[in-house]
Amino acid sequence: MKLVTALLLVAAVALALTVIVPVLGFVLALALPLGWLLIWLLPILIIACSDRTSGGEKLAWILAIVFLSWFAWIFYFLLAPISKRPRRRYPDYGSWRYD
Repeated sequence: MKLVTALLLVAAVALALTVIVPVLGFVLALALPLGWLLIWLLPILIIACSDRTSGGEKLAWILAIVFLSWFAWIFYFLLAPISKRPRRRYPDYGSWRYD
């Protein structure tokens, strides 16, 4: 009886492996490219959501990422913004008098 149980157990494990291995291979075949795509898109998403640049400068940085890859992302963190934003000046700031 123990021999039959052991043979059935070995057969069940062999059958499970023949089903699980292709399923895991399919999952990895989908997960790895999607993971790489997410890693490739990550700098683009960070720049798109960043407040350091705006408008055309942001678009230029994103195009640099697309065509020059990660080097442009490193330069973005080192150099952005290229031009300084004009500061808002409040002409009446500090002129309030409380009498």
